[in-house]
Amino acid sequence: MSQTIYKSEFRMALEAGAQALEAALDGLDARDAIKRLVKDIYPGEACAVSSFGAESAVILHLIAEAAPDTPVLFVDTGKLFDETRRYRDDLTSHLGLTDVRSLKPNADHLAADDPDGLLHQSNPDLCCHIRKTLPLISALRPFKVWISGRKRHHGGERAALPRVEIQDGKLKLNPLYDWPREAIEAYLTDHDLPAHPLVAEGYPSIGCNPCTVPVSDPDADPRAGRWADSDKTECGIHIGADGQVVRSGET
Repeated sequence: MSQTIYKSEFRMALEAGAQALEAALDGLDARDAIKRLVKDIYPGEACAVSSFGAESAVILHLIAEAAPDTPVLFVDTGKLFDETRRYRDDLTSHLGLTDVRSLKPNADHLAADDPDGLLHQSNPDLCCHIRKTLPLISALRPFKVWISGRKRHHGGERAALPRVEIQDGKLKLNPLYDWPREAIEAYLTDHDLPAHPLVAEGYPSIGCNPCTVPVSDPDADPRAGRWADSDKTECGIHIGADGQVVRSGET
């Protein structure tokens, strides 16, 4: 079988899987969708990916309710705020998550492409690629589906976000895809979930330290502080509304 035919058949199988998953979750809210995914449809074959950022406690709380032993992949780029690492530890303990895996970039990749740690200044796409995308792709290999906390209210590429996607040969579920900001804030309050400490300092979205700034306008796009003053909107581990991987710095 030629590689082209194999890729075509694999893609068709993935598309069928995405349609089947969408049908299996029809009518379920985020809580029940996550529970069915990790307990009934893909037991032992599903994971979550979390930045432990400003809104992450909601999706992680739902996962902890469904199955606290669900693997949670956290990409530690080496450029994160210290507050984010501490928040990861605190929230993990608070929710009782038992399998949070911290991923780090490959040392050889850093030595080759970012020896002085300043790649984010000249090529932020490539920086994200070696520090986030490659470690995540490697860690996702054992799984068939991953859970993301992305939402349409973030705007930009996420405005037309579907509930079920296909990316890098995996299915991806966005259980909170249609939750507005008000619903997120209400859930955090109702469940008394601890906030990321930088939220109180004006960070509505929190990524790497050099590429994230506080936002003074409370009504601004939630991701306005990410790669401010540039046209970059995604780190590269997700796909855009057109179905294409947002990873312009791939090499």
